[in-house]
Parts: sequence; structure tokens; C-alpha cells
Amino acid sequence: MNTISLHSPRQVQLIVSSVSKVMKTGNIQNLSKAAYNYLYLCSGFIAHFNHAGFKAAYSNVEKLRHHILQNKANNQWNNFRAGEKDYEYYMQKKSIYNELCKICQNV
Repeated sequence: MNTISLHSPRQVQLIVSSVSKVMKTGNIQNLSKAAYNYLYLCSGFIAHFNHAGFKAAYSNVEKLRHHILQNKANNQWNNFRAGEKDYEYYMQKKSIYNELCKICQNV
């Protein structure tokens, strides 16, 4: 049975720091590829053709902030239970998402 790989501590740091920089500067161009790869797979974010398309769609950083906060409940992955396949992966995604919500709430 294959499982999904967890993000490394460095990957988590890159995601969180990138979104933090976007929110602090108000500049979507600061969105890293790592942060894009994380966000576009979260519930509530429409599929974009690529990183550039995502940045174009969220050129208004307030829109991105709003969508991150609006979709918090949908990105908790509470349907996974300890011991189930990929539980650790989804709990890590939940932790990252909640950190992004904290950043967005404190802007």
C-alpha cells in the first residue's frame, strides 16, 4: 500500500514563509513554487494551469487572504483517523493550513 510522502521541515518552512511574505508585502509575486504546490491542492482553490496562472488569479492578495480564511473548515481533513492510510500526511496538511490561517488573521 503506497502512502503520500510528508513535507520535509524545510518544505513546510518554505510554504509558510512564502505565504507570510505575500501577506506582509501585498505582492503575489512573492508566492514560491512550494507554496503554490501546497495551496492549489487545498480544498476551495480552483485549478490553475500553472504557478503564473495562480498568481494572476490572486494578483489581489486580499482575495487570496480571504480564500485561505474562508476555506479553513474545508481543509481540516477531520475524516481521517489515526492508523488510517495517509493520516499523518493529512494532519500535516491541516497543521500547515492552520498556520497559514494564523498569518492571514494577523495581517
